[in-house]
Amino acid sequence: MGEDCTRRRWLLRTAAAASGAYLGSARPVRAASAPATPVAVAKCKTYAAAELLPALNQMFDQLGGLARIVRGKTVALKINLTGSPTYRVGYLPLGDTHYTNPHMLAATVHLIGRAGARRIRILESPWSSSDPVEESLLQANWEPRDILNAAANVEFENTNCLGRGNKYVRFKVPFGGYMFPAYDLNHSYLDCDVFVSMAKLKEHETVGVTLSMKNCFGLAPCSIYGSNAGVDEPNEQAKGGRGLLHGGNRQPAKSSPPELDPKSPRWPGYRVPRIVVDLVAARPVDLAIVDGIRALAGGEGPWAPGIKPVRPGVLVAGTNPVNTDAVCMSIMGLDPMTDRGTPPFKKSNSDNMLRLAEDAGLGTRDLKRIEVIGTPVKDALFNYAAACEPAPRPSNA
Repeated sequence: MGEDCTRRRWLLRTAAAASGAYLGSARPVRAASAPATPVAVAKCKTYAAAELLPALNQMFDQLGGLARIVRGKTVALKINLTGSPTYRVGYLPLGDTHYTNPHMLAATVHLIGRAGARRIRILESPWSSSDPVEESLLQANWEPRDILNAAANVEFENTNCLGRGNKYVRFKVPFGGYMFPAYDLNHSYLDCDVFVSMAKLKEHETVGVTLSMKNCFGLAPCSIYGSNAGVDEPNEQAKGGRGLLHGGNRQPAKSSPPELDPKSPRWPGYRVPRIVVDLVAARPVDLAIVDGIRALAGGEGPWAPGIKPVRPGVLVAGTNPVNTDAVCMSIMGLDPMTDRGTPPFKKSNSDNMLRLAEDAGLGTRDLKRIEVIGTPVKDALFNYAAACEPAPRPSNA
């Protein structure tokens, strides 16, 4: 047993070193050839159906048509319900600040259904819960039936645990992985033909920004990767968040692959961007949709200091999440080519997940290579840093 364990550790460390060397030697080539696909941008000031539906529909048409992507297929739509439903920014609805907006979700589901999707599955891993997603929606003052009735064959599933599946599915990271070689996820991420990431246009206290890529951090089930995850096997009644992934204070349940290098840095600004890229590589995003009609500047939720509700009045969509998030950053007044030590990555000393994704060959962050269709970035620009600056005091004159 001792020899087997020692050999296993040696193999894992060798794999980690080989993966790092491979990425290091291939980085310039991979970055230069990383995919560049069109990204659609539209101005949209409200969630009223009369304005929202045409804006979304136009963007999807500009990307080649929604039917081309979803017709006859099972579509999985990962939403974002970050934090407890009891956490609010003042008296604002959660969907106007840090949650996926229910009107935005219903409109998207309607259009996906109208485009011919065979089945639509809405997925999320709600904070500290293994209950049905509908329970979290009700606590957030949503009416789940509004979503379920937006198209035919719509259903929810909580991916924090097994849910309706019998076992977890192992998703290998194609390039070997930055943090883990593979991740065990809910069956729903395999049992779909099209995977959609629906996010908010927000900054993030730990990793600078949270857009369509960071939304995929929630793919990791808390039963395996959460603070109260099982030790040997998944804990199907897991509570809390993904502190295990943030801080690396312990390994996931032993039924799942351990880290490539348990001696790697333990701070979230190093770990979280790499885990996000691993997950996006393992479960690729087919369509990224980012809602900037109403959002949050200065952080990802009510718990972050210095936050401010904002109304950029913009929507962004693309078929490559790295390209899409790069355009989103530019709309926010941020440079996707910056990295640790500069805003928005300076405060947390975080690595830029877009750079890590580009290095892995997932997509370019270079705006010169990305075609923006619809509203030009300069016309959609909303400076997030300026929005959080304190208002000037009136003079005494």
